[in-house]
This record gives sequence, C-alpha cells and structure tokens, in this order.
Amino acid sequence: MTVKTKILRSLLAAIVLCSWAVGCNKQPENNDVVSTVAEFEAKVKQAQPGDVITLANGKWTDAELIFSAKGTAEKPITLTAEEKGKVILEGNSYLNLSGEYLEVSGLVFKNGFTPTSNVISFRTSKDKLANNSRVTECVIDSYNNPERFDSDIWVAMYGKNNRFDHNTLVGKMNQGVTMAVRMNTEESRDNKHIIEYNYFGPNPILGSNGGETLRIGTSHYSRKFSNTLVQNNLFDRCNGEHEIISNKSCGNVFKSNVFIECQGTLTMRHGTNTLVENNYFLGNRKPNTGGIRVINETQTVRNNYCYGLTGHRFRGALVVMNGVPNSPINRYNQVIDSKIEGNILVDCDYIQLCAGADEERSAKPENTVINSNIFMSQTNLTPFTVYDDISGISFAGNYINKGAATPIKDGFEEVEYKLISNGNGLLIPSGELTEKIGFKEIALPVTREEVGAGYYPKDFPEPKFRAGKNIKIEPGQNTLLEAIKSASGGDVLELQAGGEYLQTKDVVIDKPITIRTGNGERAKLLSQKASFFKIENGGMLELDNLLIDGAESPDQPGNNVVSTSRYSMTHNYQLFVRNCEVVDLDVNHTFDFLKVYKNTFADTVLIENTNMTNITGSVLSFDKEVEDLGIYNVENVVINNNTFRDVEGAVANIYRGGTDESTFGPIVRMSGNQFDNVGNGKRNKVGASIKFHGVQNAIVENSKWFGSAPLTLHLTNGEPVTIIKDCEMKATGKIVANNQEYSTENITYTN
Repeated sequence: MTVKTKILRSLLAAIVLCSWAVGCNKQPENNDVVSTVAEFEAKVKQAQPGDVITLANGKWTDAELIFSAKGTAEKPITLTAEEKGKVILEGNSYLNLSGEYLEVSGLVFKNGFTPTSNVISFRTSKDKLANNSRVTECVIDSYNNPERFDSDIWVAMYGKNNRFDHNTLVGKMNQGVTMAVRMNTEESRDNKHIIEYNYFGPNPILGSNGGETLRIGTSHYSRKFSNTLVQNNLFDRCNGEHEIISNKSCGNVFKSNVFIECQGTLTMRHGTNTLVENNYFLGNRKPNTGGIRVINETQTVRNNYCYGLTGHRFRGALVVMNGVPNSPINRYNQVIDSKIEGNILVDCDYIQLCAGADEERSAKPENTVINSNIFMSQTNLTPFTVYDDISGISFAGNYINKGAATPIKDGFEEVEYKLISNGNGLLIPSGELTEKIGFKEIALPVTREEVGAGYYPKDFPEPKFRAGKNIKIEPGQNTLLEAIKSASGGDVLELQAGGEYLQTKDVVIDKPITIRTGNGERAKLLSQKASFFKIENGGMLELDNLLIDGAESPDQPGNNVVSTSRYSMTHNYQLFVRNCEVVDLDVNHTFDFLKVYKNTFADTVLIENTNMTNITGSVLSFDKEVEDLGIYNVENVVINNNTFRDVEGAVANIYRGGTDESTFGPIVRMSGNQFDNVGNGKRNKVGASIKFHGVQNAIVENSKWFGSAPLTLHLTNGEPVTIIKDCEMKATGKIVANNQEYSTENITYTN
C-alpha cells in the first residue's frame, strides 16, 4: 500500500467518522442562505424535515414571507436569521406560517407596518393552520400602521400545540391587540398553546377600546375551551387600555407572570375555569395601575402578589364584578363558584366588590370565597368599596392591618402594619403571616434578563423634558426654528431675557423640547404662520416663562399657538405651559391657544401659573372624536393657578362620547384659577367657560368666575367622579348639568 493510498484511506476514515458525528447532531442537508423572497419561496417548496432556511443579514423591504411546510417532531423545519437580530423586515413585511413542526427564530420587524391584519400569523389561509410549531427570539418593535385607528394584530395564534417564547413585542401604538389567540374554527380550540418568557414592552394609552396587550379568544367563542398556558412573561408599562390581558375563553392558566407599572388589569372578561396563580403586579404607586378583575364562573385567583397599585373602579388591585342575569355572550356573566385565596396585597388602594353594579349588572356574586389573603396598606385605610349585596361572598382567615376598614366584621383578623424588604427587593409582611396563608417564597418568578429576545435591548425609557443639553439661543428671526431643527430630544432651549424671537416659517416639534427664558424679563415669541408650533409624531413641547404674542400672526381665522398634526398620530404627546403670559390672540376670529385634530391623543396637557388675555378662540378644545365610540383626545388635563381674561371661547372643552368602558379618561384637575369674561363669544358653540362631556374624573376647586359663561357638565356612563368645590361665581350662570350625579361643596353665586 502506497503512502498516497494510506493518506487517502485515513482521510476517508476521518470523513466517515466526521459524517457519523454530524449525523448524530443531524446537521440539515438544506441549509443555504437566501437573499431574496423568490429564493426563500423556492426553498420552502423544496423543504424537507430537518431543513433550515436562513435569511441573509440585512434589510428585507416589503417581504411577504409565506412559510408553509411539514416537519416532524424529531426534525422540524426551521426559518431563521443568518445572525439573530440582523435580519430586519421593514416596510410592508409580514410572516405567515402553516403546516406541522415549524420553527421561526431571530427575525426583527421594525420601520413599517403590516399590509395585512397580522405581522406574524400562525396560518397562511383560513383552512391552512400551523400546529406543533414555535416562534422564538423574534422582535416586533413599533411596527405601527400610521393611521391610529386602522386596526391590526401583531401576533395571531391559530391551530394547536404552538409555542411563542422569548420574543420581544414593544411599542404597539395603533388600534388592535398586540397578541391574540384566535378560536374562530374548531381546529384552533382546545389548542394547548404555550406563551412564555416573552417581553411585552411599553405601549401608550390608546384612548379607545382595542388596546389590549394579550387576548385569548373573543366573546363569540368565549364559552369554548382554549386551554392556553401563559407563564413567565414580563409585561412592562402596558397601558393601551384597562385590560392588559383579556381572557375571553375557558380553561386558561396565567401563571408566574410579572406586571410592572401597567395601567390596567388581568381581566377574566369571559370564559370559565381560569387559574391566575403566582403572578406579581408591581404598580410602584404609579397612577391607575391595576391588578386582577374577576368575572364569570369557577375562577381561581391564588398566591398572587400585588404592590403599590393605585387604580380605581375596574382598574383596582382586586375587582369582583357584578354580572348580568342570563347574560348575553358579549356582556358580563355572574361570578359563581370562584376562589380568591392566599394572595398578598401591599400598599394597594382599592378592592372593589360587586363592581359595575347597575340596573343591567344586577347579578351579585354567589358561592364565592375570599379566604386567607393579606391586605397590608396605609395608603388607603378604606380599601374595600362595596357596590351591592356581598352575602354571596364568604370571608375567612384574612389578615388586615389595624386601622383599615373591612367590608364585614367576620373573616378578618387585625395585625400590625409591618413590612420588611426581603432579599428579593420586595416589601413583604412577616414570614409568620405568609406561612399562615400558604404563600411560599416571595420572589419574582421571572427576571427581565430571562425574557424576550436575548440580543435585543429591553431598556425603553419614557421620553422626558429637560433630559438633554442646555442651549442658549440668540434673539432674531428664525433663530429658534434653526435651534429646534438641530436640537436633540430632551434639550432645553434657553432664550435671552427680554429678547424677541420671530418665526416666519413652520416650526415642527418632533421630539421632546423645552423652550424657556431664564431669570429676568420674559422673552417674546411671535409668528407669521398660522401656528407658532406644530407637534408631529414623537413631539412633546414645554413652554416656560415666555411672552407669547399674537401681534404678527396672519390676518385670517383659525390661527393657533400650538397645533397637533393634521394627520393621524400614533405617538401620544405632552404639552406643558408654565409661568407664561399669552396675549392678543385676536388678529382674527377663532384664534385658539391649542388646536387639535382627529386621531391625535395627548397623555398630559398642563397649564399652570400662566395668564392668558384677549383670545378670540378657545384655550383647549379636545372635541374632535364625535362618533360616540368611547374615543377621546386627551387623558390628563391639569389647569392650576392661572388667570383667563377676555377669552371668547371655552378655556376647556373636553369630549368623550359613547358608552364604552374600556378606558377611564379623560381625567381633569383644575385648581386656583380665575375666569374673567370667559366663554361669551358669539362663536362659542358650547356656550360655556368650561364644558366636560363624558369626562370620567374631574375636580374643579378654589376657582373664581366673573361675568363668564357657566361651567357645563354632561355626565355619562362609567360612574364618573365629578367634584366642584370652594368656587365663587359672580355674574355667572349656575352650573348646567344633564343630571345631578356630581357633587358640589361651598359654591357661592353673586350678582
């Protein structure tokens, strides 16, 4: 045997050995990298069990990926990225999958929106569904339709036995559920899906129904069993509407999830036999944060931990609803045979029993127990609100801190208010108490590091004013405009004391910007355009210590100081006005301070320590959503310590129509204001100095009216809280209201 032959045989043996080793690992035969949709489609047609289809790194624009194939349990067919996180599907891209034993991983959807109803769908047609398939380590980031109320669902699960895990879904801003389990055919019921270790990142208040983060089922199929398991997920600032999770089917389990500062609840909206266990709700005393809402039969809520939840009514820390007798499938089924046991509520403000009780929702809870829970709070010593007869709820073995009121005498034992911070960073009662209720170690069941796509960041700070640089701006023509163009989000543009700043071009605000005068005489702002400032997507504006003068504005009706985009905005905005003087918005009629357009939404508008004089329009009119569908234009309005003089329109006209109960705004706080000759203009269609239509929570106090149009209230559904107190109304009409479901205290009227 020659040396050459020996070498060849040795090489052959090595190849055989290597092939055997590779065979043990089952390296796929078809693992080519594809660079176009056409190449992808060709590979899918040829795909055999065990194959891997790899998308090349880079941007895939308008990529319609239809992944339909059949693998096996031992040899799934995989669609993945050349490098996880480096395949960016943008424009009008989407992914549909159907077949058996498929796996998708490593894809990122951003910089666009789906042209269909879903970004990722577990079906390719009505009758071609995915079963036994998995989507993992994928990302959908701010992939929003530019029309705020054009609805889509980012992830739609169909079929059976599918798994959705370690994905990141963040920034859903247009209408539509972030993720939904669909049950519209028998092939998608009793599905046994698993949804776990996902990061559901921040999404803003929608101001409408249809902003749930996760929905399982719909009312139409709510009496069918889904048997979906939702575990070890993290919900971070999910604020779309008051149902963070909307359970609308039977047999589902929500276990070991963490909710951080979410303005809403895990809601058992429809369906029976739900288990809610070992979840952690951390409100951290942020406004409107909620916990668990119980509706329907045979529900179990046990061993959950709630901290610092402040939400009221349907967003309470624990809410037990009244139902509708013989309820239609889309309303509220009575709470029957349900158990709320072994839960810990620390510094939570509201526990609501028989919530929603009214003429329709008159079916009180029956055969339901609230046993062995710990209620430990000094933030509200009357935490229980009882709206109806609670004789159908029994209480036993509960602990509550001394000084706090209970709904009934029996079933509660008073203990000292005593909390410690445990090694897991959580405030907890004594170990002896937790042992008595059967609560094991108090620790977050899942961490931020364990959820979501590992390659993608989970740091999504809220945009803020004054988080950037301080930049001094010289007076002159368009100097402010040029500074805004080059500024970064969060920058403070400091104007020269007494300086004059004239704008002759449109000034677009598309990032958080503060404009202020430092110490000394206020800088003067003038504009030769219809709007001083236009807020577009991403924009937030703070005006501080400025003189805003309408003297240079064009001689035409409809001018304004600040306007939103004329077009639909998916990003919510904020407007803060502090320590300003606003004068002579009167060059023509209907000169408003703020002009908003349809399909725009403000998280907060604040006006404080400001004087506004001689205005032919209105100050704030949030009245563009008039279809009465529960949609509105602003969540929070704060107007404190201001003087409004000679304003022809209303200072605040806030409208929320319809009877939808999926949201709880607007919320208004007004204190320490003076209204002098306000609301008397002939073009003031509302005939009021202030008008609230459908406002859900309003307090007006310590204010004075002189020769002004009245305060007008139109109170609608949702148990609105409206308080008017410590106010003086001179030569001003009495409060006008459609009913008497508001409270007044110390209101004086004089001529």
